[in-house]
Amino acid sequence: QVQLVESGGGSVQAGGSLRLSCAHSQYNPERYSMAWFRQPPGKEREGVAHIDSDGTTNYADSVKGRFIISHDNAKNTLYLQMDSLKPEDSAMYFCAAASVWVKGMSAIQALDANLYNYWGQGTQVIVSS
Repeated sequence: QVQLVESGGGSVQAGGSLRLSCAHSQYNPERYSMAWFRQPPGKEREGVAHIDSDGTTNYADSVKGRFIISHDNAKNTLYLQMDSLKPEDSAMYFCAAASVWVKGMSAIQALDANLYNYWGQGTQVIVSS
């Protein structure tokens, strides 16, 4: 069965950086869509960044220019480099993978949680001011 395991969360001061990793197993489609989501305490889960096997990326407006999503095919690992962190970035971050690949999705479609079938357990990010 597909497993997604996140790591790399922690506590950091505003302006700092973190790199999240998501190691996945039993998920190696030729065409894939993977993403990072986050859920602040008491709020809805929101899409942060998406990448597919074509190298297409999409980002939430709130993280554009600060976060970079990437995937290492050899290591079966998804990454999220987060720079210039703000207190409002504090949340539980989840890695997600889709069992279908759709070419040419809009950012809204790519960051819709309903697209994704597989989820990790999450890693906590706390940004203090």
